[in-house]
Amino acid sequence: MRLRVAPLDRKLLRELWRLRGQMLSIATVVAAAVLMLVTMRGGYEALVRAQADYYALTRFPDLWATVDRAPDALLRRLETIDGVAAVESRVSAGARLDLPDLDEPGSGLFVSLPDEGRPLLSDVVIRAGRLPAPGARDEVLAGENFAAVRAMVPGDTLRAILNGRRRSLVVVGTAISPEHTYAVPAGSLFPDDERYGVFWMRRSVLGSIFDMEGGFNEAVFRLSPGADPAAATVRIDRALEAYGGRGAFPRADQFSHQTIEGELQQNRVMGTAFPVVFLSVAAFLLHLVMSRLIATQRTEIAVLKAFGYRDREVGWHFLRFALASIVIGAGAGGLAGSRLGGAYVELYATYFDFPTLEYRLSLPLVLLGGGVSAVAAVVGALGAVRRAAGLPPAEAMRAEPPPRFEPGPLERLGVGAALPPAGRMILRNLERRPLQAALSALGVAFSVAILVLGLFTFDGVDRMIAIQFDGIQREDVAVTFREPLSANVRFALERLEGVDRVELQRTVAARLRAGHRKREVGLQGLPFDGRLRRIVDADGSVRPVPADGVVLSAILAERLRVGVGDTLDVEALEGRRARGRVAVAGVVDDFLGVSAIMSLDALEAFTGEGPLVSGAWLSVSGDRLPEVHRSLEGLPSVAGVASPSQVLDLLEEQLSESLLVGIAFIVGFAGVISVAVIYNGARIALSERGRELASLRVMGFRRSEVSVLLLGEQAIVTLLAIPVGWAIGYAMSFGIAEGFRTESYRIPLVISFRTYAFAAVVTVIAAAASGWIVRRRVDRLDLVEVLKTRE
Repeated sequence: MRLRVAPLDRKLLRELWRLRGQMLSIATVVAAAVLMLVTMRGGYEALVRAQADYYALTRFPDLWATVDRAPDALLRRLETIDGVAAVESRVSAGARLDLPDLDEPGSGLFVSLPDEGRPLLSDVVIRAGRLPAPGARDEVLAGENFAAVRAMVPGDTLRAILNGRRRSLVVVGTAISPEHTYAVPAGSLFPDDERYGVFWMRRSVLGSIFDMEGGFNEAVFRLSPGADPAAATVRIDRALEAYGGRGAFPRADQFSHQTIEGELQQNRVMGTAFPVVFLSVAAFLLHLVMSRLIATQRTEIAVLKAFGYRDREVGWHFLRFALASIVIGAGAGGLAGSRLGGAYVELYATYFDFPTLEYRLSLPLVLLGGGVSAVAAVVGALGAVRRAAGLPPAEAMRAEPPPRFEPGPLERLGVGAALPPAGRMILRNLERRPLQAALSALGVAFSVAILVLGLFTFDGVDRMIAIQFDGIQREDVAVTFREPLSANVRFALERLEGVDRVELQRTVAARLRAGHRKREVGLQGLPFDGRLRRIVDADGSVRPVPADGVVLSAILAERLRVGVGDTLDVEALEGRRARGRVAVAGVVDDFLGVSAIMSLDALEAFTGEGPLVSGAWLSVSGDRLPEVHRSLEGLPSVAGVASPSQVLDLLEEQLSESLLVGIAFIVGFAGVISVAVIYNGARIALSERGRELASLRVMGFRRSEVSVLLLGEQAIVTLLAIPVGWAIGYAMSFGIAEGFRTESYRIPLVISFRTYAFAAVVTVIAAAASGWIVRRRVDRLDLVEVLKTRE
């Protein structure tokens, strides 16, 4: 049986093959848009799903509370608080780790497990080995990341200094916990798995080591459904206040959760903004290309109408051409996105420890991307079909009347007189079709904008690093004490070999109130004459430490809705729990965390506790840093030692892993759009002006001269598009920067000349590649065939 193919279907197949280059370029843009949507938005959905599953599996708490020391008997009172569904107490304490292969001392956080069974709240997930045996005094469960970096397996030993006493511990297993998905040592900003780890021991064992028998210094809570977290927090604080309670805080303020939420928010912004930009560009490009492409087939549409085809049949015929590109592009983008999405999620698995993190291809996302592109193609195609189909067949079969050849604005200004003949011809063609040229330039401008948008984050991170590590954190070593010490500790630190300068600091847990709004923060006291730690604004200017009042991070001031001159009700959550009103002396636009800074003297006067300090910053001469680290390791009062240079190395290592991948990703997609816009513009121009160019060749113009007329126009469109793309990119970057404003960190809106130049160079290269492809077609023009075309 012979398969019958309708005439319009045969025409469609011939057209698809003849215009396969343009069809594939359209499909590539659609594929890029769908790929971006499926990869980034699908990755975000995978992270949210993994986080929710993890929290449910481990019974992640709703509230946390820390105290100096509370008796176990208090637990019964906490259980009866209205709104509390479950509560569990535990012991947690910092310690130093003896890591012989490192010059710097390591640090760890030790958390208790119930003496029998598993935790009721905030359970751990065993990754290897087992839990410590009940009553075992030397068995610990180690955090998986620390164990992996240190190549530790169950059965290995670890030496640690717990409460001033050196102990040899046996690692019996490795685990992960939702509380420490993003584990950061004290005084640092980023994880350091080589030097910092989380460990778990049985409650009675850890309690005896830190003199907490019969007591606890931390409690975690799960609230009843519908309970008011704010009201429950107030009741918990009242119950713990007499025992040195430092204020209960909700899940939103738990460091690891807050960091993950910040990352998810940024991922949500990127997973929404980038796909929206790409889909918008794809939609615009499809509309532009389809309307121009179908307009070139004006005569064919008239012939079809003359043979009796209705407008609906003609329109459906051309729409299928557009939809063929959409189907191919959406299918390819969905398939590639599923592969890339898996790699995208695996990248996050290196930073966040979820028990399961699986990427799943989302068919609705593929359909959404393809649907948006299809709507754009349909709108573009219908407009052109409607215009052509509205003409009587006899009139439509005639060639379009030539445009009026009269001087344009630029020629009337005398610009044309200064140009060679080819330049005047290009100028006149652009002036005769200004809207067409403007739309083509706008398409190219979007590719430039995407490059600027993608690369500005690297400029912002560079600025953030420069200000944070060159302007703010200028110390070589940051020392944290186990408990507040007398300011006389300065003399002991100054006597250490290699120490050139010592600056003391005090950090007090405090609650800031402005009306009904409140925040728990670390209220930090800095010396007036400090040089190792300073207050630096986003523009790099150094702010003096005020004699009175407090300087707030801009984002903290926004949350509290206060400004310079306003006053805050401040309550210290430790020591004598002083209370008072403090004026806002300044607001600083910083990038990392939130800060509330006073002078050391003002903080001392506020607390009324005398000259106590929580830590110190040290400047170390030359190559004496390892020596200073070893000296600090021997001091029992030292809880932790951090080095900004180590933090910077970790940050740069993380950036170097993702920088090249990110740039390649962005350049690839922007290049696809540039090539598609410029190639399609040149190909359609070639179709529209084929007879004109062939006539010039017959008149003696060389191939290169004819190519200049066609590609010169595209070159001017590209050059005009670049500054427009810079402006669009800046505007989109501003929106992304606002979406990145979280309490964990903010990326400043900084776009360097290097980024603008790089975006322009990539676009010019893409334009040159497109021009080379079209130039080959110009060289192969069949002059006889083209000149046979009727006027």
